[in-house]
Amino acid sequence: MQPFPAGRAARALLAALGAAAVLTAQASLGASVAPAAASAARPGSGPARPGRPVVIIGIPGLRWTDISRRATPALWRLAEHGSVGSLVVSAVRTYTCPADAWLTLNAGARAMAPRPEPGTCAPLPDVVRVRGGAAATVPALARRGGIEAYNRQFSYGPDWGVLATAAGPGGCAAAAGPGAALAVARRPGNIADYAGPAGGAIRSVEKKCGLLVADLGALPAAGSARQAAVRAADRAAGRIIAAAPAGAIVLAAGLGDGSAPHLRAVIVRGPGFGPGLLRAASTRQPGLVLSTDLTPSVLQWRGQARTQGPGVIGSPLRSAGRGPLTAAVTMLAGQDAAVQVNRSTLAPYFLGYGVGLGLVLGLIALVWRGGRRARPQRRRAAWRVAAMLAGAIPAGSFLGGLAPWPTAAHPALVLYGTGLAAAVVIAAAALAGPWRRDPLGGPGFIGAVTVAVIGADVITGSHLQLATPFGLSALTAGRYYGIGNDAIGTYAIGGLLAAAWAGAAAARRTGRRGRAVAAGSAVAAVTVVVAAWPGFGAKVGGTIAMVPGFLVLLAGLAGVRITPRRGAVIVVSGVVLIALVAVLNYLVPATGASDMGAFVGHVLHGGATAILHRKVATNVSSLTENWATPVIPLVVVVTGLMLAWPARLRLRTAAAAMAAQPLLRPLLTAIWLVGVLGWLADDSGVTVTSAALPLAVPVVIALVTGIGSRPAAADISDLSPGARTAPATDRAG
Repeated sequence: MQPFPAGRAARALLAALGAAAVLTAQASLGASVAPAAASAARPGSGPARPGRPVVIIGIPGLRWTDISRRATPALWRLAEHGSVGSLVVSAVRTYTCPADAWLTLNAGARAMAPRPEPGTCAPLPDVVRVRGGAAATVPALARRGGIEAYNRQFSYGPDWGVLATAAGPGGCAAAAGPGAALAVARRPGNIADYAGPAGGAIRSVEKKCGLLVADLGALPAAGSARQAAVRAADRAAGRIIAAAPAGAIVLAAGLGDGSAPHLRAVIVRGPGFGPGLLRAASTRQPGLVLSTDLTPSVLQWRGQARTQGPGVIGSPLRSAGRGPLTAAVTMLAGQDAAVQVNRSTLAPYFLGYGVGLGLVLGLIALVWRGGRRARPQRRRAAWRVAAMLAGAIPAGSFLGGLAPWPTAAHPALVLYGTGLAAAVVIAAAALAGPWRRDPLGGPGFIGAVTVAVIGADVITGSHLQLATPFGLSALTAGRYYGIGNDAIGTYAIGGLLAAAWAGAAAARRTGRRGRAVAAGSAVAAVTVVVAAWPGFGAKVGGTIAMVPGFLVLLAGLAGVRITPRRGAVIVVSGVVLIALVAVLNYLVPATGASDMGAFVGHVLHGGATAILHRKVATNVSSLTENWATPVIPLVVVVTGLMLAWPARLRLRTAAAAMAAQPLLRPLLTAIWLVGVLGWLADDSGVTVTSAALPLAVPVVIALVTGIGSRPAAADISDLSPGARTAPATDRAG
């Protein structure tokens, strides 16, 4: 077999990438639809009998910190006898105005009202009564340039009036208050029964309407005015709950944000919703549900057929057991505290990480610059130690989630302190373990720990990822299970490092290429299956990116030359695999509720074009997300050139390391390819690539400095596919 070519492979992959980029981006972006619509169509446990009356009480801005036995006795009693949860109200934007939440409830899909300027909310649209009856209309919904026209730019395809269909043919859907009018309005804004302000809700209850929605008004931001408003809302809610017909399902929720985005309180009481904790297939997280889950839930409670338009998303609510209410409320308040820590510290965390690593490496270079012969060796050794610690931080940050930090007095300090301590332990093990003499051993160990931690977390429910730095943000209403966009690059690189380490070690022990490929393939298979399987990672873009990376690495272990044709096949291999998994998920729901099968359903029954348009637009917009993101494409191009022609660019240390360890070039090529395809194949765009840098940069430094300071290793390309040779005597190679 011929050795892995020095520059030809990288150039071939660059050529193939240009031909396959469009196909890869479209196929993968389309499969990454947001909440799991497919799961919403599947039946599950719920109320004993359909067609029950439903009463919805909206108190925009309501949080669990507002609710207590003393301050809000009516809501507390409702929670004692019902199921409780944290409601993610984020719709089109993270900051959700009350009108946005009411419109989302109306259509069962993300929607948004026009805003005077970013971060501010306009007053709720006027409700105009129709003479001679209880009917009314919301003119702003369908008028020219109004709400309906405004929402076309977002490609969520809201089907206005879905909630009102829960009343059934000839049934009564009543609204009390302007927000409630938005929720039950049918296109072009008509409301059959409008009770006026929220005080008229009791009259609608007495009419025995099958569906009543009451808007009790948005809460002020803080202070005594908020406390007074909470007490008034509780009294009004108590009167509505007391007047609700027997057997009714009552839903009270904080529909909308106040001065800042938060998780909001949601309570459901009625048949099927006794004392418990709310759940939904859209999040797979205990106690965490979405505003888009409410509409399909109401339709199910009312016994209506699931005939929503293709833009409708969400999953019906379910209830699971819980302990004492006080403990549940503490947990739910902790969920909101966790997302606030994530929102306020994420940018400083990554900025400090990057600046800190640069300062440490620069200080090392300054201390051991020039002069004596031993100084370059000491400098490389110090760089390797610093790089190992930096590379262990992503895995350590996830392990920091093992601590009960959301309910701590200083949650950020506990989270980041525990994560740093875990990173120190991982780095120490990488530097001092029996693999320390293997230049691939330390980085390979860190990669193995990283992929094991993330993989185990994904299989057990992705709980460590919630609100951690490289994990999932509940406020963005993006992803709540599987592998997040900030973790997928780190996960893939960890798998590549572990596979390279396992393959090289097998080659040294046995002298056989076949054993090396088998060892690397085993690591690759486990990594890919955990990421792609709908019940685990359910990660479309990440799988599309990592499969080609593993094939490049395995080609290096096998000594297979990558021609342009093979390069093209490699680049699209992830698309083929994820398409097969998506079809399987659609045909066999038992594989797990995920957005993969949902997209296949949209392809077959309509709605895929809007999803593709939205995902492509989101990917492109990632280039202007902040001041740093436009630099990422330049970084990708420059590193690709450095990888293809290190000697021509006078990168002596890198060129020497690649010559000393032939597997280094395919490994680095695989890492680079994952970064490029992750950018193209995921709707988060360059965010995926930038989030992978905290692991990619340190491990590359550790690999290059570690290999460059050791004698040349036995060339893996000298091994025959089946022939056994004497194992290399220099185990440091």
